[in-house]
Amino acid sequence: MLLETFQIIWYAVIGISVVMYTVLDGFDLGVGCLHLFTRNDEERRLMLNAIGPVWDGNEVWLIIVFGAMFVGFPPVYATICSAFYFLIMILIMGLIIRAVAIEFRSKQASKKWRHFWDCMFSLGSYVIAFIIGVLMGNIIVGVPIDQHEVFHGTFAGYFTPYTVLVGVLGVTVFMMHGAIYMLMKTEGTMHQRVRRWINPTIIIFLICYVATTVTTVIYKPHMIDIMKETPLLFLVGVLAMIVIACVPFFACRGKDGTAFLFSSGSIALLFVLFGMGTYPAMVRSSLDPAYDLTLFNSSATVATFKVILTVAGIGVPLVLAYGFWIYRIFRGKVSLDEASY
Repeated sequence: MLLETFQIIWYAVIGISVVMYTVLDGFDLGVGCLHLFTRNDEERRLMLNAIGPVWDGNEVWLIIVFGAMFVGFPPVYATICSAFYFLIMILIMGLIIRAVAIEFRSKQASKKWRHFWDCMFSLGSYVIAFIIGVLMGNIIVGVPIDQHEVFHGTFAGYFTPYTVLVGVLGVTVFMMHGAIYMLMKTEGTMHQRVRRWINPTIIIFLICYVATTVTTVIYKPHMIDIMKETPLLFLVGVLAMIVIACVPFFACRGKDGTAFLFSSGSIALLFVLFGMGTYPAMVRSSLDPAYDLTLFNSSATVATFKVILTVAGIGVPLVLAYGFWIYRIFRGKVSLDEASY
């Protein structure tokens, strides 16, 4: 009983960390995806300065996700890292390219130099957002692993119509999220330009969201099995739709901060629905459900959980406190000065 409690708690820790990463790094990925839609160097510098103080701190949550999986559910960590090896390598390449582009971009005044790194920054953002979606899509579909947790798939097998659709959904939700974030951080001409991005990004996201939801219900019905067993959980789906509908409602009325909160809530609820649909499996086998890796058959021991929960109880609040401090210091509109990117 104690082990089961620890398993659920640590599963929740990983889930919350995933939500924190996608909400926080999601807006600066969205800013990167929108980066090349600007008109001049000044606007692109404003985009970079809007995320400059926080983008690297946001990625700490991704480290927490994989670190927590490593110590809490070792077989899941090993299987995911082997089955999705190439996707994870592409994801890491995207993270590296994006980080280098942010730091190198303004090292020279050359237009060609800056344009090259602008393209790399945007490319890295698209790659990360798309790969995150493809990873989630593959977890929904299932991974071809056998009873020995050996992966029997191919690289091409990662990219099916459904997983690509989820990947595109990932890009569109982050673009919407990033556009709303920029509304809060800009003023004047740049603010008006960003406001013109809002409706297109929201509309594209809604189209992808509806298409993904319908496709999931029709072709991946296991994702709503838990709702059929407990009809009250359908309220989570209804709540998600209400929260998503509130995003354009408040954005179009100039309440940018409120729109951003609802945009964050929509991302969080999408992952709650994902977690509900896949629970208790953490890696679903497409060969045989008996080979599924769940939080109950692939966890660490009670002794390990006692140690890591103590560490998490100290470390996670420190990360939250650091994030709160940074966001508080750099709150408000962005402007350019000699220390800017």
